[in-house]
Amino acid sequence: MTTVGTLSVVATPIGNLEDITLRAIRILKEADYILCEDTRVTGKLLKHYAIDTKLRRYDAHASDKVHDTIVADLEAGKHIVLVSDAGTPGVSDPGVLLVDRARRAGAVVEAIPGPAALTAAFSIAGVSGNAFAFLGFVPQKKGRQTFFEGLASYDTPVVFYESPHRILKTLEALTRDSMVNHTIVVARELTKLHEEVVKGSATEVLEYFVEHPDHVRGEFVVIVTV
Repeated sequence: MTTVGTLSVVATPIGNLEDITLRAIRILKEADYILCEDTRVTGKLLKHYAIDTKLRRYDAHASDKVHDTIVADLEAGKHIVLVSDAGTPGVSDPGVLLVDRARRAGAVVEAIPGPAALTAAFSIAGVSGNAFAFLGFVPQKKGRQTFFEGLASYDTPVVFYESPHRILKTLEALTRDSMVNHTIVVARELTKLHEEVVKGSATEVLEYFVEHPDHVRGEFVVIVTV
């Protein structure tokens, strides 16, 4: 009888280390090893919960050889966990290729749900409606202008991620005429000590962060309403 391995895709805290499920902790302890973007980041989480499972680096630049090794371990019946630095793997994070290859190899692929900045931000944004479009990260260079030009065509709220290095430029782009009637919600440092939500017109939100440069820190979730 062939032993089938398991790939557990585990969501980890986006800030507060207490935001992790009991099931996730158990799975992290039981696995043969854990694939992570940065062993230092995941190492802090494991230390907090006294978990000594072996860590192996896995990120968006993983080679074919790395994937082959992981798939071979799954085919040999191993239990492997995939995590990202924070939140849910595969959602604007590495993991899509591995999940696809694991499934094609016949391994069991299971979701261990938990924190995601996307849903956390939307839940406290005060935005009406039961639907939204998630666009991941704003393009850094190629396609950036097209990205912003296309926002006005959506008939549902649009959610995307932005880094602290580009958030001001993004807010400037949202002040153009076609977005003048839209409300902008910016959430940052979610679940952390300095969690903050700023809501208003693009101009008002931009002015706030220009006047408070010490708040231009952390990862940002931006919601554009219709």
